[in-house]
Amino acid sequence: MTTELLLLTLWVLAQLALGLWVARRVRTEDDFFVAGRRLGPWMAAASVFATWFGAETCVGAAGQVHDSGLGALSVEPYAYGLCLLVMGLVFAVPLWRLGITTLPDFFARRFGTATERVAALVLMPASILWAAAQIRAFGTVLAGAAPSLDVGTGIAVAAVLAGLYTMLGGLLADVVTDLLQGGVLIVGLVLLLVAVTGDLGGASGLLDAAGERLAARAVGPSPGVLDVVEAWAIPICGSVVAQEVVSRSLAARSAGTARGAALGGGGIYLLVGTIPVVLGLVGGRLVPGLEDGEQLLPTLAREYLPMGLFVLFSGALVAAILSTVDSALLVVGSLVERNLLLGRTASDALRLRVARGAVLAAAGAAWWLAAGSDGVFALVELASAFGSSGVLVCVVLGLFTRRGGQVSALAALGTGAALWVLGDAGGHWPHPYLVSLGGALVAYLALSGLGAAERPVLGKVEA
Repeated sequence: MTTELLLLTLWVLAQLALGLWVARRVRTEDDFFVAGRRLGPWMAAASVFATWFGAETCVGAAGQVHDSGLGALSVEPYAYGLCLLVMGLVFAVPLWRLGITTLPDFFARRFGTATERVAALVLMPASILWAAAQIRAFGTVLAGAAPSLDVGTGIAVAAVLAGLYTMLGGLLADVVTDLLQGGVLIVGLVLLLVAVTGDLGGASGLLDAAGERLAARAVGPSPGVLDVVEAWAIPICGSVVAQEVVSRSLAARSAGTARGAALGGGGIYLLVGTIPVVLGLVGGRLVPGLEDGEQLLPTLAREYLPMGLFVLFSGALVAAILSTVDSALLVVGSLVERNLLLGRTASDALRLRVARGAVLAAAGAAWWLAAGSDGVFALVELASAFGSSGVLVCVVLGLFTRRGGQVSALAALGTGAALWVLGDAGGHWPHPYLVSLGGALVAYLALSGLGAAERPVLGKVEA
């Protein structure tokens, strides 16, 4: 075992120890899923940033830009950052005021229990896919710290560690470390950028290297307008009401804090997320012949940072990935326990046991997907697109209008998911997400006269 891998292992074990320590304070599902709903502005914003700033931003974005360049279809981090800003401006306050724990809770109150279960089933695969993306990136980081360790073994180790970490402490363990680990990761990225800039001869050398990569990409064919709209709609529309970021807003102690957390986290995300993009543009000159673009960031960190700082950077990157995968696995646990199996009458002890078991099962499924995937970004795109069009239509129209009921909501969920699967997996049309979004909207509106709204759509909804 190399010194770097040993130190990184100790760092990860420290994270697990923290989860075990925090687990003593986890007594209710609110503690486990939404950190007791007591996050202040700084912790809430740091938690939103850490949740979103994971594998796709660091490992996936740098790798994609390294392999394909930067163009109109390069959506990370910009589309996902805009997604957080829209979440803060539009959805954070009304969802927080409902006092819900999961998005299917909203479906239950607005459309009925049958819709709640269908929504949970539609949301669950997306969270497992997102967890798989983070686990794959975790394995890539481990392989970068130990060249003798292959990525497949790293992914298996990552799945075990992520499952244990999430099962022990839940969201409460995450928020305890998000502020510190996010700060370390930002400092590490800035120092890595400074080191790379110095090796390239200063800012002018950095700009020249980036310009060469941009010019090389410019000679390729330009994407069509609908191709660009599809590429940006998937992360913005597909993730704006993702349960992973919704849960962080619900964990805030006030409606204003929920809004500020999404806006602040989104702003930091856009700023810091530009660094991996720049590194991806100049990576070809620094690491020529790199076969796997997703290895770029770990390779640059290993070569350009001193060992101590490299370990801190890798550890912070692992912590950011753990925070993201934790959110995804917690979503599966909450959906299984709260919206599919137990309802709202079981004891807290039983709820926690079922939720933790579901988390471990989801980690196993995520490992299987990660091991057989083509890359981090492909998994993230699938996670954003799968079934999300119907969910978005139901949330927007159900939250801000009284139009529609259970029939229209079920129609939107089913139509959106079916059209996307047929278009993406079946290849029946070139822009499956836009088709699914339009189909879900038409289905909802066409059947909106069947079944009335069950409860008031805004304000604090009684339990």
